[in-house]
Amino acid sequence: MTLVGSPTVGDSVLGNLTGRVAVVTGGGAGIGRATAEAMARAGAAVVVADIDADAASVVALHISEVIGGRAIPSTVDVADEAQVEAMVGLAVRTFGGLHILLNNAAITAPDFLARETTVIDMDVEVWDRRMAVDLKGTMLGCKHAVPAMLAAGGGSIINMSSGAALAGGDTLVAYACAKAGIVALTIYVATAFGQQGIRCNAISPGVVMTQAVSAHLPPDVRDIMLQNHLSPRFGVPNDIANAVVFLASDSSAFINGQTISVDGGLSVHQPQLAQLRSLIQHP
Repeated sequence: MTLVGSPTVGDSVLGNLTGRVAVVTGGGAGIGRATAEAMARAGAAVVVADIDADAASVVALHISEVIGGRAIPSTVDVADEAQVEAMVGLAVRTFGGLHILLNNAAITAPDFLARETTVIDMDVEVWDRRMAVDLKGTMLGCKHAVPAMLAAGGGSIINMSSGAALAGGDTLVAYACAKAGIVALTIYVATAFGQQGIRCNAISPGVVMTQAVSAHLPPDVRDIMLQNHLSPRFGVPNDIANAVVFLASDSSAFINGQTISVDGGLSVHQPQLAQLRSLIQHP
């Protein structure tokens, strides 16, 4: 796997979060962990929220003892409104307010993903749980964060969508529909509260080599995917973390209601590009 030019943890980011309080859902691993740590390096106090209590605690401890930042863990199932409300309340009580929310929590368990096939094979239970966590969980985060942010004088919400929401495939239909809903939710939150100082944007990642993705992406699939990237490598969690920190900071103060693809150019080229290049380079 080529990682030419990939960012390392600790790279500088375009954004100063000193004095800000952030909540990161799904913060126990992958993109969430990288973002929680990047926010801490940028100066934010961070609530690391995850359904996995041990994972959230490990990340919060790492931020406190290794990075030298301020962080606390929060055990949260984002599909449960009472737990989401308590998560926001914990941030306000502990750190004095809330300025940033990353809605990142999603179901990533391989056995669950294997059950997301085409619409005619879709198990309704799988559909409902996907919508409850990915889409309703994002809505609940916005619902309870916005009042806290208004009380703090404004804030930035970043929602995690996906390239799967913008182009069709043969599997993961529930995931894609939930992520497409997040794009619409982002626009509506920004529209409703933008003039009150709330910004709401979404990020659409491409192939990001988290530990979970690396373990379950076969080499032949990797090769096909890499051929379709304009950048010479796959994404890594810190690519997304840096984009989130930028959107959380005043450096992006005039960006609102947008969905930004951070995918190494995967989504912008003509679909036949990789095959045509193969013909030209290997006649």
